[in-house]
Amino acid sequence: MRLLPQVLSLLLLLNPCCILSSAAAQSNQDNKKQLRDLQGRISTLQKDLAQKESSKNEAADALRDSERAISDIQRQLVKLAKQRQNVQTQLAQLQAQSAQLEQQISLKQAQLGQLIYHQHLTGREEHLPLLLKQQDPNALMRKLHYYGYLVRARSEHIDSLRDQMHELDALTKESLAKQRKLERIQQAQLSQKNRLEQEKTKRAALLAKLSEAIEQQRNEITTLRQDEQRLTELIAQINKLLAQRKAAAAAAAAAKQSSKSPRLRNEQLPDAGKQRGVFASLKGKLRLPVRGELVNRFGSPREGSVKWKGLFIRARGGNEVKAIANGQVVFADWLRGFGNLLIVDHGGDYMSLYGNNEAIYKRVGDKVKTGDTIAAVGNSGGNAETGLYFELRYQGKPFDPLTWAKIE
Repeated sequence: MRLLPQVLSLLLLLNPCCILSSAAAQSNQDNKKQLRDLQGRISTLQKDLAQKESSKNEAADALRDSERAISDIQRQLVKLAKQRQNVQTQLAQLQAQSAQLEQQISLKQAQLGQLIYHQHLTGREEHLPLLLKQQDPNALMRKLHYYGYLVRARSEHIDSLRDQMHELDALTKESLAKQRKLERIQQAQLSQKNRLEQEKTKRAALLAKLSEAIEQQRNEITTLRQDEQRLTELIAQINKLLAQRKAAAAAAAAAKQSSKSPRLRNEQLPDAGKQRGVFASLKGKLRLPVRGELVNRFGSPREGSVKWKGLFIRARGGNEVKAIANGQVVFADWLRGFGNLLIVDHGGDYMSLYGNNEAIYKRVGDKVKTGDTIAAVGNSGGNAETGLYFELRYQGKPFDPLTWAKIE
């Protein structure tokens, strides 16, 4: 929604000559209605946006679950890969053992062949002739012992080879079975990972779609808020001008009424060195710091909607400015809008301010007493009229000096 044409047309209402006209008032009412419509539309969009945000959060939660599952699967795959590597290492060791056993088997087969050969040479046919010939019994015993050794060695070789081959075969079968099992598990895990990756892609696409819709609505809300801000500023400007016109009329009436009555004039200055008690006890007893005519008073309207926060006392340039009470100078310098400004702290959170001076005679830290000359009247700070701007403040807030000072 674009409000530039309305803004341009409404800016024509800013002419003071017609700002109080019925047409301006009607336009202002139309603008306020348009503002309410804008605010209602923004509220509706925000509710819709909140619902989409909730859907986005649900999609994000689902995506999070998928990513967690994928992470778990990947962790399992790493674990399985390590297990598979261990199995492969075991298989390699078994294969090495198998090769070594094959060599041992070959060697033992050769040895067994030799044993059989020797057994053949010393076969049973030799025993009977040996006995019949009644050879030396010792020699006979040695031959028989050797023959028994050959028989036992052959039997032990055969049994050992048989056991080793059975053990190797069992280990090989077990390792191969474990490897096949791990491969099946890994294949299943990879399949599950692919499925979850597909789900993640699908949900990511959904999330992106929701984000795009939400971003579009956010942009629309931003545009509406900008329109709302421009319209609000325009209404505020119109109201400000209406208030200024009203204040100007009130100021003119006050000035007219003031011109009919004589202005106050101060002729008494603070008595030098005479102060009894703390500043708070001086209410109704103070003297204004300079002789002159009170042109502007506390609370009277200034330019626009600003009001005077003190007194402006018209006086001749160079006249002495007196301290209204005992205190210490806490500021003595030029300040925009106030010219050469001097501030005195009287204790108890009370301060007095003296502005638009031609010259300042005191410095920060100086002690002053009632009636001391602290400055000279001027028109510094760009003031068109010569005089003294005077304020009283309590805890930083200004109050009417005439409620504390006597004018004679």
